Amino acid sequence: MSNNATNNNATNNSATKNRPTKVITGPKTVMSYLNVNEPKTPLGGGTPKYSVSLVIPKSDTVTIAKIQAAIQAAYTEGESKLKGSSKYVPALEDIKTPLRDGDKDRRGDEVYKNAYFVNANSTTKPGVVDANRQPILDSSELYSGIIGRASINFYAFNSNGNRGIACGLNNIQKLADGTPLGGRSRPEDDFADDEDDETILG
Repeated sequence: MSNNATNNNATNNSATKNRPTKVITGPKTVMSYLNVNEPKTPLGGGTPKYSVSLVIPKSDTVTIAKIQAAIQAAYTEGESKLKGSSKYVPALEDIKTPLRDGDKDRRGDEVYKNAYFVNANSTTKPGVVDANRQPILDSSELYSGIIGRASINFYAFNSNGNRGIACGLNNIQKLADGTPLGGRSRPEDDFADDEDDETILG
């Protein structure tokens, strides 16, 4: 490979990594409603998608600030799309945005208490790795409640007059197990009791 090609690849990688609409969340993000093993068809029909609700502690001010900046960048980049056939571009505060306050929008849900959340989805299967950045092949390791980081990107949309900023899901890094959400238990927890095998079989 020539030096020019190498330099171009490095430049492209840097540009992708530093895109203003892309965010890597903090390591304490809880993955709620995690659906990365198989795509699911949205309610009402449509294209099957992979999805997750990223629950970000309000104490993680760095991630929240990055998300707010990325939403602003997506708004700026997508002004022409947001304008559409209208005479003006709607103000950011007048359109739908993906960053939501768990204490207001999910009141009474302990998972979302003292946290913000972002719902992200993708029609393409996201990459999922462990703390050592090795692919996770065992789907049972990926359940609602795991803790880690997510790579997401924000973009403007305008569909039949429904305008706003959406969040796309790129990749997920699982850093730790968490409390399974949605009533689902892990098999290693269900069968953790040291019962005598003969009692079980008898």
